[in-house]
Amino acid sequence: MKLFDTNHPFFRPLWIRLAVCAVAGGWAVFEFSTGATVWGLIFAAFFALSVWGFFVDFNPREPD
Repeated sequence: MKLFDTNHPFFRPLWIRLAVCAVAGGWAVFEFSTGATVWGLIFAAFFALSVWGFFVDFNPREPD
């Protein structure tokens, strides 16, 4: 089961995929810097999942 559909047409432009990854990674860094380790780990996991889904396993398809 996926957290969200990475093949949705909304995520087809590269800048949107980069923005989602940057926000998740930046928020993880922010949480770690403020001492909130658990939230940092949650957002770091979201960052890792989004990088995997948007760049490693990404398969853009035409809408049905």
